Amino acid sequence: MGYKPPFIGALFAAFLVTVATSGLAENLYRYRADNGVLVVDFHVPVEYADNGYEVLDASGVVVSVVPRAMTPEERANVALSRELQEDAKSEQQRLQNWDESLLLRYSTIADIEDARDRSLSDLKIRVSILKSNRRSLRQQVENAQARVAATERAGVDPQPIDLESIKLLKREIESTDDKITTREAQITEMTALYQRDIDRFEQLQDVVRLRHQLETPKQ
Repeated sequence: MGYKPPFIGALFAAFLVTVATSGLAENLYRYRADNGVLVVDFHVPVEYADNGYEVLDASGVVVSVVPRAMTPEERANVALSRELQEDAKSEQQRLQNWDESLLLRYSTIADIEDARDRSLSDLKIRVSILKSNRRSLRQQVENAQARVAATERAGVDPQPIDLESIKLLKREIESTDDKITTREAQITEMTALYQRDIDRFEQLQDVVRLRHQLETPKQ
């Protein structure tokens, strides 16, 4: 403990006696002023509150400590730390939910592969149907274009119905192309999702095997 001048201790003791004998029940506050001197008073001036202070009872015993206010940088660091903690908790919960779902739905990796093949088969059938429709539409366009060319060679104006038909068929082909692109993207995405499930399930199996090895007594 550092040296305290006798007169400061005496003044503080006298101050406490005065408070105790006056019947005042309110707390005392000890803070450090700008010049570094410790001050005990019934309130903390606003300009010193952010520096932190101690709350004392009538006997001078510290009952609580109010820390100094954090700087903007410290507050930002605390906020970032809390955000990272929340992100970690969310990720842990996501992985736990994923693991529970895998173990509930599948018993082996073969089960996951079967589910993947069934889902992909449905999508591939839809893509196959769309491509078949596109071939049919293209053939219809070629037929209509052939009729238009034949009438032009004969010196006759093309039939408006053929020209309109070509326009509508091309629009339908574009729409079909978009649908095929969407379905093929779904196939790629679904394949990746099932592969992630397979990789995660393998990790779970590795953990189970390792735990079994550790728990099995050595002969």
